[in-house]
Amino acid sequence: MITVGCAGFAVPATRYFKEYLFVEVQETHLAVPGPGTVRRWRREAPDGFQFALLGPRQIGQEGFRAGKVIESALDTLKSVGEELSATTAVFVAPPDFNSNRPNKGALKEFLREVRKQFDTVVFELGPGWKPSEGDSIAEDTDTLASRDPLQHGLSKRERAYYRLPGPAGRKSRYEDPAIERLAEIAKENPKQDATYVFANVDMFADAKRFKKSMGR
Repeated sequence: MITVGCAGFAVPATRYFKEYLFVEVQETHLAVPGPGTVRRWRREAPDGFQFALLGPRQIGQEGFRAGKVIESALDTLKSVGEELSATTAVFVAPPDFNSNRPNKGALKEFLREVRKQFDTVVFELGPGWKPSEGDSIAEDTDTLASRDPLQHGLSKRERAYYRLPGPAGRKSRYEDPAIERLAEIAKENPKQDATYVFANVDMFADAKRFKKSMGR
């Protein structure tokens, strides 16, 4: 089972809903989307549509360490999640969150707590971390470690969450050979329950081409 979507509404939501059944809401990373916006999304979304929420950036800035800042941020995220019936939360570590024992311990404790609030919890680590470290943390906390399949291949786990940041950063697009290669990689494990989220500037078109390559 493969789910394809984008990191945010790259086009007006009404048009987006006609093409995809999944979105990773980005507004929750910097602020709180207005209640009117949230209600409109919920009202306009087709049956079966899934919302994932990108966690507030202050969580990463706090090093995932418990405190009032993180507690308040999670309360806000949970309230938006309830409005959208969102069961997935995604947390991205800042670049200065280095791979060391204290950070690993703090991250694990944080993930276990959030796992009590969301059915699916995803985290993305910086380039200083090995994919195997993310997988190990995910196994210990019953969560998912995001990775770029074009850079690191498929996860060996039954469920996976893949984020596509662009071949040369967010402002770059994937050319046809890269999309074709991604489809080849995705087909290596057809039984994996995988979510592919495009997060680059041409994400709407790139994700659409990926869907076509996968015969969807």
